[in-house]
Amino acid sequence: MSLSRTVRFYTLRFKRLQGSNRSLALGAAIGSAVGATPTLPLHNVLILGFTLLFRVNPIAGIITANIVSNPLTFVPQYFLAWKIGDFFLPGRLTWEKIKSVLALIKTEGIMDSLDTVRAMGLDAILVMMVGGLVLAIPAGVLTYIIVFRFFARLQEKRRQKHLLNRREE
Repeated sequence: MSLSRTVRFYTLRFKRLQGSNRSLALGAAIGSAVGATPTLPLHNVLILGFTLLFRVNPIAGIITANIVSNPLTFVPQYFLAWKIGDFFLPGRLTWEKIKSVLALIKTEGIMDSLDTVRAMGLDAILVMMVGGLVLAIPAGVLTYIIVFRFFARLQEKRRQKHLLNRREE
């Protein structure tokens, strides 16, 4: 699927969502924030939990998380999370440690290397989570603003179209 077609698809899916501007924007912000964290296997579970807790639109969150966190964004996203986490917690997860795990994954396969990743331990998780959370906060705030404005404009266009149709009748 081409990039422009994918953009049109997600835009159309977004436009069809029902709910208040606040609910849709906050759901999308939660999805964006969770999508920016290195918690990939748990994204949907976390999004559903947070959106249900705050009583906002979970579908907006899941769609936004898929836009933010996808195979095209994994590498730069995790790299940024590592660099930012390393800035705040220096020396806990070095490039040498990462290279050794990547080399092991390449030679032995992903299943055998899980023990090595686990051995990297709490320091690796801590560094990645700190970096991910630092990325998540501005991602969530920016998404909230953009999506709220998007739905406010869409709502205004629909209202204008409705008024125009009523005048023509």
